[in-house]
Amino acid sequence: MYTPKEYEVTDRSKLLDFMQSNSFGILFSHTGDEPMATHLPFIIDDEAGDQGRILGHMAKANRQWRYADGRQVLVVFHGPHTYVSPTWYQAEDTVPTWDYVAVHATGVFKALQDRSDSEETLTRLTAQHESSQPKPWQMDYSTPYANQRLKQIVAFQIEITTLQGKWKLNQNHPEERRERVSKKLKTLGGEVNLQIAGLIDEDIAG
Repeated sequence: MYTPKEYEVTDRSKLLDFMQSNSFGILFSHTGDEPMATHLPFIIDDEAGDQGRILGHMAKANRQWRYADGRQVLVVFHGPHTYVSPTWYQAEDTVPTWDYVAVHATGVFKALQDRSDSEETLTRLTAQHESSQPKPWQMDYSTPYANQRLKQIVAFQIEITTLQGKWKLNQNHPEERRERVSKKLKTLGGEVNLQIAGLIDEDIAG
């Protein structure tokens, strides 16, 4: 990921927290002939390995896992993003841009085909997203239905080797222009605009 110094974030804890908060990402790999990508929910295990581990599962019919097994892959985690008009800066010689936050995680993909690995991954992923429900759902792995579904997936883990973070929030402009962008985004409203405005304010405050 092209990351000018002013946009670069290297704090590991901040990057892992972002990945956990934006855990639906894109897994990229290569067959040798063509690139492959799959949109997936992930588990971020920040205590595993030297730099953390990414866990997930995909359909066994998805051929990506066969090509990716044992090879280096990339997972992209994308956060809020929004358009910024040059008119908001109230300054000459400015151009449109796009503010966004993203983390790229590179690591080695390993397929986990044991049933116990699939059960553990599914249990952790389900708990991650069901914990906020009034009556959290749990899979009963003893049923014929569960047995059938488990045969249709492949669990995997990715040992993280490198993390790249990019917080592109108009840092190449003077503080007063950034404040105008934040103010405009708050005026426009909407969840994404408010998130970006909050990140700009947080970055200005240091």
